[in-house]
Amino acid sequence: MMTTSQILYCLDFSLSSTNLSRRGPGRGGHFKSAPLPVPLPANAGRGEGNHRFRQAVPKAEMRFLMMTAAFFKKVPLLIAFAAATACGAQSWQEDFAKMPLTEKVSELNGGNCARVLLNSFKRNSSTQALILMPGATDELYFFRRVHAWVTNAAPTMLDAIAALTNQTYIAATFKPPLLILHTVEDPLDPIIVVHDERTAERIRNHHFEKHAVFDDRDWDHVQPALAFDLNTKVLPGLRSHDSHHFFRHSLAEFDLNGWDTLEALALAGKTRVTIQRKLIIFQGDTRYGGPPPHLEDFLPDKASAATPASNPVAR
Repeated sequence: MMTTSQILYCLDFSLSSTNLSRRGPGRGGHFKSAPLPVPLPANAGRGEGNHRFRQAVPKAEMRFLMMTAAFFKKVPLLIAFAAATACGAQSWQEDFAKMPLTEKVSELNGGNCARVLLNSFKRNSSTQALILMPGATDELYFFRRVHAWVTNAAPTMLDAIAALTNQTYIAATFKPPLLILHTVEDPLDPIIVVHDERTAERIRNHHFEKHAVFDDRDWDHVQPALAFDLNTKVLPGLRSHDSHHFFRHSLAEFDLNGWDTLEALALAGKTRVTIQRKLIIFQGDTRYGGPPPHLEDFLPDKASAATPASNPVAR
């Protein structure tokens, strides 16, 4: 069995003659393979061999200690960096609590809700986009069941979101960097199918508008800005029949990259995305999360509508 001194001697020889990357002339010689462990010289302990051995041990020990110290020196720095990142990152609730509403309102309803929320959304450290999905806009404009009271003297965006989620059928889900307002009928996982990785990577490296607000905007309003900012052809084109069944878009964003923009628009318009070579195709998303809640509050009773007394055609 080799002693500690022998191991250090072999370590010094290996480190001095082995290069983990290819070297050329002037960089410590050409590439050499690591030698096998060798026994100590026969004259170790006396004369010249002893001198060589005693000189090699401190050198190997120093190199080993320096390598070890350099490694462990980084550990507390990494831990400190992770802790600082965790402590410095704010939640979306903290950021929204700092955003005052741009209008003084006591009730959020179909006439003002989307406008107030989208215009009050500001650039912050946690959330880059606020999205109202089709289920949420149905509650605003179709069912007209949104009547959320805001009682704070100086209401913020957090107060408005809390009022909506506590007093209506609208829920809020945070999927960084997107805050999504939705109902049970909305699927929250956008579908993006990639057939060309180079185009997808190029989209990731592009950015959308520094700031954009789409308040109940149709596809023809969104498509030109998307095609220009991502520098990619986007289908359907303007005034295309293929976009007639897309939902209108309600969202506000700051500094979204290309990929997050595709996800945000797919959620807002209830569409799915296919990426081909130099081409982005949007199509309708037919997934259905579930029926809107409590339709009995909105639809007439089917039984009473079918009775002869209430049906003039049956008379």
